[in-house]
Amino acid sequence: MFYSGFDALFSILFPLVFLFVLGMILFTVVGNLRTWSKNNASPRLTVPATVVAKRTNVSRHHTDNTMSHTFTTYYATFQVESGDRMELRLSGTEYGQLAEGDTGKLSFQGTRYLGFERN
Repeated sequence: MFYSGFDALFSILFPLVFLFVLGMILFTVVGNLRTWSKNNASPRLTVPATVVAKRTNVSRHHTDNTMSHTFTTYYATFQVESGDRMELRLSGTEYGQLAEGDTGKLSFQGTRYLGFERN
């Protein structure tokens, strides 16, 4: 008797959880494609800017009891002449070459970082 109730519950919950996970994956993929497309449609701009902040985001992924992987994402916040600020994701090499207070020409396309040339 107990198993028949469990089977009925499982036959309802499993498809719902599966559809929810599939929906989340599709939502993420569509969002990333939308951002990529919007960046490609944006003009490439080069403007005077100052590096006002830098930050990193470290995430750890454990595969089993003995292995783990660490991923670091690098960000820099730039302030343009109008006073507006934008945080852009960049590579570790670019991150290491920037210092807070640096001034120069920021090149970007939408939310895509293209480079920074110091004065």
